[in-house]
Amino acid sequence: MFLGKIEGSVVATKKDPHFEGRPLLLVRPMLVDEKDHARWKPGVNTIVAVDTVGAGEGEMVMFTQGGSARRAPGLRDTPVDSVIVAIVDTVDVEGKVIFKAGQSR
Repeated sequence: MFLGKIEGSVVATKKDPHFEGRPLLLVRPMLVDEKDHARWKPGVNTIVAVDTVGAGEGEMVMFTQGGSARRAPGLRDTPVDSVIVAIVDTVDVEGKVIFKAGQSR
């Protein structure tokens, strides 16, 4: 599983029928900076992920990719590679909270 920030949404009017009614969100992976564990380092790429939890723009989420993504409820027969499985409340690294929902850094 990975952490990421929702940067936007993707609209596709013509798509595989398995995607009907499933929001597609644009996620930027967020990495803990290896030089300063109290800081984030945004990933280089963005990922389109199926939202299963009602996430919104700017929120920190947990997402999964590959075979694990297809194990999310209701997605077994869906051609999916990335799924948002949680909205993150806090992230604690080495005893310090480096992310708390609702607080900007």
